[in-house]
Amino acid sequence: MNEHSRSAGMPQSTQYSPYSYFPSANLLSNLKASVSSTWICTTLAVLATFLILEQTVYRVKKRHLPGSKWTIPIIGKFADSMSPTLEGYQKQWDSGSLTALSVFNIFIVMASSNDYARKILNSPTYTEPALVASGKQVLCEDNWVFLSGKAHVDYRRVLNTLFTRKALSLYLSLQDTLARQHFTEWLKTCKETGKALTFMKPARDLNMRTSLKVFCGSHIPDDAVQEITDKYWLITRALELVNFPLAIPGTKVYGAIQARKVAVKWLSNAARLSKIAMTEGSEPTCLLDRWVLELNNPELKGSKKQFTDRQMALVILSFLFASQDAMSSGIIYAFQHFADHPEVVEKVREEQHRVRGGDYSRPMTLEMIDDMPYLRACIRESLRLKPPVCMVPYKAIKPFPISPEYTVPVNSMVIPSLYPSMHDPEVYPEPEKFLPERWLDPNGLAWSNPKQFLVFGSGPHKCIGIDYTLMHMACVMGTAAVLMDWKHEVTPQSDKVHLFPKDGCLLEFTPRV
Repeated sequence: MNEHSRSAGMPQSTQYSPYSYFPSANLLSNLKASVSSTWICTTLAVLATFLILEQTVYRVKKRHLPGSKWTIPIIGKFADSMSPTLEGYQKQWDSGSLTALSVFNIFIVMASSNDYARKILNSPTYTEPALVASGKQVLCEDNWVFLSGKAHVDYRRVLNTLFTRKALSLYLSLQDTLARQHFTEWLKTCKETGKALTFMKPARDLNMRTSLKVFCGSHIPDDAVQEITDKYWLITRALELVNFPLAIPGTKVYGAIQARKVAVKWLSNAARLSKIAMTEGSEPTCLLDRWVLELNNPELKGSKKQFTDRQMALVILSFLFASQDAMSSGIIYAFQHFADHPEVVEKVREEQHRVRGGDYSRPMTLEMIDDMPYLRACIRESLRLKPPVCMVPYKAIKPFPISPEYTVPVNSMVIPSLYPSMHDPEVYPEPEKFLPERWLDPNGLAWSNPKQFLVFGSGPHKCIGIDYTLMHMACVMGTAAVLMDWKHEVTPQSDKVHLFPKDGCLLEFTPRV
């Protein structure tokens, strides 16, 4: 059969070809398109299912609470949390005593009323301090601040003895000396530069160096004090409310963990040296020494009798966090409030002159502070007006019936807001004004409503260093008032309420005596 007849007798489509076992280019293209289309449809279906599920879970958890009806997919209120403002918080607080929001699928219930805030702080059966998502990574999961129940009580029983009046007297002499040294540095800097000092870093350095020496004494060398002071800022940055959670190089959390390792190394060594010194009969000169002596006290019953060097180091690490952030904020705003109210500073100086007998070289004592009611009133009012902590994140460890109408779901973040309580006009008339006199009448509204003053929190995790903080601020502000004048360079950002003034607080210091 010739070629023509074969072709003529056989349909073209069935002709044999050595390539007939391989799909044509069109078939391959169609197959790829089909697979691609299927993959896209599957991906879109999965994504749609996830988004629907996300919104459904949010709505179920939110129930009737005020808040956005729908959450922004995946990120929620992330953008707002990156640049928080008092105005934004105020809008949230004004929308209800309990409100709901979501950030990266973390469901959050925010409480603005005093009753709800105190209920969260006083419900250890249902809630535990959460700090922030990266808190346990940075400060260590076994840090005492994350403990609850008996373990937490055992720690506090011992730690409370470190803040007795006798212990505070020991710390105050060192605080007075170090404060005067820093005043000299600030005056020198302002004289050399001829301009205002951006006060945020000097205030942090004052608190960090003072705290390290008060806590560790001579057991920590000066180079270690400097290294920890320089690096601790990395820890503070990583403990923002919202942060990238993975500890990989280049992230804030990674940097914070490295800084924590450095600090714990030095602090553990300080604890070791303190134990040696106290065993050899040396006189106590710092908080660690007081702690070691207390652990050896045979009258101390029912408490944990031994703490490892690392456990002691982690406690000091947590104390430093309060000093670096909350106390620095308190000091900065106190200087700003004093500068903005010269009539207040004059009254403080009159009181200082009376108590000190005109001798400003005399170190401050607890007995002196007891005789300074106006200075103490100024400090309480400054803390009330610009509280160092506006809210404290907690976590619901089981369903939390916060009200008869609403139960906070387990594993949700529940945040008591402290700021509204301290700006309640029924307790603090003209709440936005700096009025120290409101604290001079023991029968006045301010003192008659102690539950409203939530600067130091409430409940089992209430700040353990209240007296220490107030003493430190009195020492710094009282001595500064008689040794220096300072002017506040006001900017549009000066009164923006934040952890610190957004302009860094610009102060120009000049010597007074």
